[in-house]
Amino acid sequence: MRRTGMTRRSLVAGAAGLVAAMTTGGDAVASAVRRGGGDDRLVRGELRGVWVATVANLDWPSKKGLTAAAQEAELIAHLDRAVRLRLNAVVLQVRPTADALWPSPYEPWADCLTGVQGQDPGWDPLATAVREAHDRGLELHAWFNPYRVANHTDPARLSASHPARRNPDWVLPYGGKLYYDPGLPEVRRFVQDAMLDAVRRYEIDAVHWDDYFYPYPVAGEAFKDDAAYERYGGGFPDRAAWRRDNVDRLVREMGERIRETRQGVRFGISPFAVWRNKATDPLGSDTRAGVETYDDLHADTRKWVREGWIDYICPQIYWHIGLATADYAKVLAWWAATVRGTGVGLYVGEALYKAGDPAQPAPWQDPAELSRHLTLARDHDEVGGHIFFSAKHVAADRIGAMARVVADHYQDRVRAPR
Repeated sequence: MRRTGMTRRSLVAGAAGLVAAMTTGGDAVASAVRRGGGDDRLVRGELRGVWVATVANLDWPSKKGLTAAAQEAELIAHLDRAVRLRLNAVVLQVRPTADALWPSPYEPWADCLTGVQGQDPGWDPLATAVREAHDRGLELHAWFNPYRVANHTDPARLSASHPARRNPDWVLPYGGKLYYDPGLPEVRRFVQDAMLDAVRRYEIDAVHWDDYFYPYPVAGEAFKDDAAYERYGGGFPDRAAWRRDNVDRLVREMGERIRETRQGVRFGISPFAVWRNKATDPLGSDTRAGVETYDDLHADTRKWVREGWIDYICPQIYWHIGLATADYAKVLAWWAATVRGTGVGLYVGEALYKAGDPAQPAPWQDPAELSRHLTLARDHDEVGGHIFFSAKHVAADRIGAMARVVADHYQDRVRAPR
């Protein structure tokens, strides 16, 4: 996901008091759910989610090498906070860099746990997350990144058993990172198999992908998939069309295989929010974004919705209302129109991480900006909820923006929609 870095700051006293005042009911419901007596009291409603990122230890665990007990305690704290804030879904990153937060037969243990990729952490984080989330009336959406292998370009730093080392022809360096080549059918099948192992073994509520397909463009650098294109690109008008077909196949096949593997598991994708600008394509949004998923990431996000290949889409509308190049209100309206009549759910990715960041423009210094997003979304019947990035920013809530959302919009706890 494309986000700027930010440091954790203390929650201001006023916001902390507001959250405490507004979440007493959430604690009571959570207690009842854990006792097994309160789940039926939750009314079905909108999705209220939070992303918990594990890549580079962004949210959890707070650092590498913690004991299993300390890691579990931190995870439980994120779940309990979600309940207190009357959220109902946690989107946990379980495959951050072609490694796993469960004992996978396909890929090594993730290095965000012990600091050593492939080292057994002494517990099963995904099993614990599913159990503890469900005990609290929370959905657990398992967040996977299909093609990213490493945030560096040295295969020797990967676990000795890593599939990328056993199959070096699968891997391409680009922009200081390593990626699996999406143009290889064997890669497409392997990454699906690796993700479906979790679907088969754990009662997750959804498979969730973020915005990384073909990598974001790096100026002056080419993604060198010439060999795959020469072998498989015949019949396509150009390389871009071939790349889009590769990603289309990944999405369509994954949706089909999820349904075959476990009934009731949804498939959702959270893309960068601009499919194409209107100046590029009259079907596009009234934006002037520097990235267009169709052209730059070879991700035809609109097609996935129109074809019904996915169950929900969660565009990362990480801009404020009124931004000249990408107005939150205009992008939201475009997505509402796009999903209308398709049966595909629409949730909105919200940039809580920008609230109070001094590097952001004035609207993000206003604690009410995010709340206004949710108010605006009420004008679109297609919007079924919101997901906030990310867990550590929910915890810090440096100017009380999350507290304002809770006070204005989450007075009662509800179940996530199905």
